[in-house]
Amino acid sequence: MNYLEESEIKDKQFDIKIMKRLLGYAKPYALLLVLSFLAIILATGVDLARPYIIKVTVDNYIAASDEPMTAFTDMPENLPYTHFNDLYFVRINDLEGAEGEYQILSRENAHYLIEGVIPRNSPFEIREGYIAFENQEYSYILLSQDEYLQFRENDFTGVRNMSLLLFLVLVGGFFFNYMQVYLLSYTGQRVIHSMRNELYSHVLNLPLKFFNKNPVGRLVTRVTNDMENLNELYTSVIVSFFKDIFLLLGIIIMMLSLSTEVSLVVFITLPIVVFASMMFRKKARAAYREVRRKLAVINSSLSENISGMGIIQIFAQEDRKYEEFFKINSEHKEASLRELFVFAIFRPTIDLIYYFALALLIWYGGGAVIRGSIQFGVLFAFISYLDQFFQPISDLSEKFNIMQSAMASSERIFELLDEKDGLEDSENVKEPFEFKGEVEFKNVWFSYDDEQWVLEDVSFKIEKGQTVAFVGATGSGKTTIISLIARLYEIQKGDILIDKVSIKDIPVKYLRKNVASVLQDVFLFTGDMRSNIRLNNAEISDEKVEEVSRFVNAHHFISKLKDGYNSLVEEGGSTLSSGERQLLAFARALAFDPKILILDEATSNIDTQTEVLIQEAIEKVIKGRTTIVVAHRLSTIQHSDNIIVMHKGKIREMGRHDELLKQKGLYHNLYLLQYKE
Repeated sequence: MNYLEESEIKDKQFDIKIMKRLLGYAKPYALLLVLSFLAIILATGVDLARPYIIKVTVDNYIAASDEPMTAFTDMPENLPYTHFNDLYFVRINDLEGAEGEYQILSRENAHYLIEGVIPRNSPFEIREGYIAFENQEYSYILLSQDEYLQFRENDFTGVRNMSLLLFLVLVGGFFFNYMQVYLLSYTGQRVIHSMRNELYSHVLNLPLKFFNKNPVGRLVTRVTNDMENLNELYTSVIVSFFKDIFLLLGIIIMMLSLSTEVSLVVFITLPIVVFASMMFRKKARAAYREVRRKLAVINSSLSENISGMGIIQIFAQEDRKYEEFFKINSEHKEASLRELFVFAIFRPTIDLIYYFALALLIWYGGGAVIRGSIQFGVLFAFISYLDQFFQPISDLSEKFNIMQSAMASSERIFELLDEKDGLEDSENVKEPFEFKGEVEFKNVWFSYDDEQWVLEDVSFKIEKGQTVAFVGATGSGKTTIISLIARLYEIQKGDILIDKVSIKDIPVKYLRKNVASVLQDVFLFTGDMRSNIRLNNAEISDEKVEEVSRFVNAHHFISKLKDGYNSLVEEGGSTLSSGERQLLAFARALAFDPKILILDEATSNIDTQTEVLIQEAIEKVIKGRTTIVVAHRLSTIQHSDNIIVMHKGKIREMGRHDELLKQKGLYHNLYLLQYKE
């Protein structure tokens, strides 16, 4: 199953197994996570404290001028008081030794001190010498502005102290928010760094069979885009998820503690919010999946067309390819618009529910304030908490998008990590021994797809230091044999021996360290000439690089470059000719001084004059080294110690050049096709 086929994206919601596995990567940073969650709790506490501090400031100080007071003839200890008319007024009721109840009433900038208490927000009449309320008469003292401010001096002090407390709380909130964002982002980056390294290391050790079936573009997407989606999950969704949970629970507790009745009125809208969120999640999942599928098609089309741009332009297919892309892009646009509609309607819907809840709150809570059953500061706190309550719900669309994307990315990443490398050494692995270079195939059967045999019962032996050539028609199995020697694929039957030891018993890295290949299609890395020859192996000196370059006659063109061996190689070596790239590949192979040298059509892209120079160099370097040659040019293998003729996955002929010509078989026919004149 090609699980990297993104055009078949499946729905992926929250998966507890995947989340546990993701959190497993965060175990080394458990202390940082604990600190970040502690910071989240403290930051949430700050968010909950802000409205409450303002509520206390409003009710206890700003709007507290008509709060009932008691009076003492003696100065009270440890209580804020106002000294007036030989009495000490304290804004606390039912204290022992109190001299009655008092209250300040205000109307049109006039302030009256009465003996008695009238319910807040109740209508009263001011008459000559007394204030009337419900058939009761209260004597009063008309306070001057200075006297009124004297009574409110403690309120000024309280407002100042509460303002300072609010400022300190906000500063603390800034610090806690900074800490939780920084710590979680830092932890997320460390986790993603570890996961990306593990994923890339795993990919490096996957067999070639895997890469034959999975496009490069999609593998790159795993290491880049999918990892970035996980980064968003760690640094955005997880942070907001826990903070939102704490915040919503805290708001519910604070609302209920302030007023149960008002809270129940506000909570009437919760079923509507839950229903709207469920509908959004259902619709958004389908729309999101469709957009991702269309985007995957766009990416695949771009990757394929850009890679084949040369063919497109040679055959003048620009217009047709543009029409194909225009159609794909239009389908993506339509899917994006459908997704946009779903996301665009959700937030206004939540906003509408919020305003409905706000209207209910103002209607019921405002009436409660007028009746005097709750204070104005409580209503203000409810409005603030209501806004905080709906904010996480409004952000649900973005969080859901990130979470679903991260879950899908996580599944694909873990599926890639769970892909077996296919190169399991046996229990009898030999410690690195002296590598000599004897190669033997014993009844080897091999198939790329486990269905059609590419090699059938192949057996041969190459002695140390011999040069053996493989010839045959395309598809006869020549290149497959040299791939199997380096254990790039696993055989199904038989055995391959190096120095009489099964290659399964030889550590893969040690085996490949002693086998070097020069292929027909040379791949060069971005860098300079020197790094491409020694592949950044510090053990290979500059002198060694220049020596092998001279051996294969690559030095003559490298030295003519502006910066010599420091000259930059563009991606894929596009600025070099095929012959020059082939010469660099020869130098690269010889720089590692392998015991087994494999040449797969290594001279096919080199002109005749350069080929003569290469042949001279090869004659020098193959001495004492086992050399395996795959060639169509029979002139390059005439002096081989042994020539093996392949046909449809089987060995048909074997012998030296002259011997095979005398047999007048397949080799003789191939020779006549090339040199019939």
